[in-house]
Amino acid sequence: MVQSFLLRKSLFTISLIIVFIGWFASCQKDQNTDGLTPLNQEIPASFPQPVYRFEDNPLTQEGFELGRKLFYDGRLSIDNLHPCSSCHQQIGSFGTFEHDRSHGVFDSHTLRNAPVLFNLAWQTSHHWDGEFLSLTDAIAQPIHGSVEMGETFEGIINKIKDDPYYQEQFKKVFRSPFIKPEFILKALSQFVGMLVCGDSKYDRYKRGAATFTVQEENGYQLYKTHCASCHPEPLFTDNSMRNIGLPLDNFLKDFGRMRVTGKREDSLKFRVPTLRNTYVSSNYMHDGRFNTIGQCINHYRTGIQQSATLDPLLTNGITLTNTQANELFVFLRALTDSSIMKDPRFSKPN
Repeated sequence: MVQSFLLRKSLFTISLIIVFIGWFASCQKDQNTDGLTPLNQEIPASFPQPVYRFEDNPLTQEGFELGRKLFYDGRLSIDNLHPCSSCHQQIGSFGTFEHDRSHGVFDSHTLRNAPVLFNLAWQTSHHWDGEFLSLTDAIAQPIHGSVEMGETFEGIINKIKDDPYYQEQFKKVFRSPFIKPEFILKALSQFVGMLVCGDSKYDRYKRGAATFTVQEENGYQLYKTHCASCHPEPLFTDNSMRNIGLPLDNFLKDFGRMRVTGKREDSLKFRVPTLRNTYVSSNYMHDGRFNTIGQCINHYRTGIQQSATLDPLLTNGITLTNTQANELFVFLRALTDSSIMKDPRFSKPN
């Protein structure tokens, strides 16, 4: 009897705690958006529902603008010269533009080519090796990384806490007199999470608002035959980790996913990148080893290195004539949505 009573009492107490936590979280969410300008997450008509819906970080115009300010602020780096935008450049669809690997603080080089930041809300994990499951964790790593930005949140806060803009905006957006690390990450997440590419010629073609040339149509059919299994429409990535037969760089010794899991079966596996905006986002592959799309296509034709973890789909490579390779290139060019590179909403604030 006593044990039964104590069990019921404990369950009742736990239920009250759960209800209180739910009520408190709901109130906190209401507080976060009260008096602010809400933003709708942009979801192109052909896209599936995003993985990340900002449930824990309500989108507002003020939060987005705060994130944009932080994204371009060099004070987020230890030398005050390397903001997020130094590796993720608007001119390159928010990837590293025309460089193999990204440049970090104090003349350092990072291990990899900084990937494009658009359509992050549809990714199931982040970075080339899928190390991070949440967007905020993925953003935090380069801030702390010794060869990226090399700073601590304590250092950042000390540098910006007396800035009148940040004092006002953090208090306005997050209802706190203090600037906290989680607020910095949430604001940055609002900015990069709103970078969406979904209005290329391909998208207009699918809507019936544009017509493909003969080369583009032929390239589209080649894509569907040879590329769609790993780069499916409409995101043009399946978010998987695969070994595509790139030879190991003996200087970098980057084994990809295996660096995270420690499993031999993950050796040389890297994220399948999106094919969207490849025409304007060179360099290519995880270490930026290829300068052109043509080099990427030729890798699949003649450059695949056999290994125990090679994706079975690539065992025999991809057979293309020179004409077909060019047609595939022309189709990939049709995946370009240049609006993200010109939209003033995403440019450095005045």
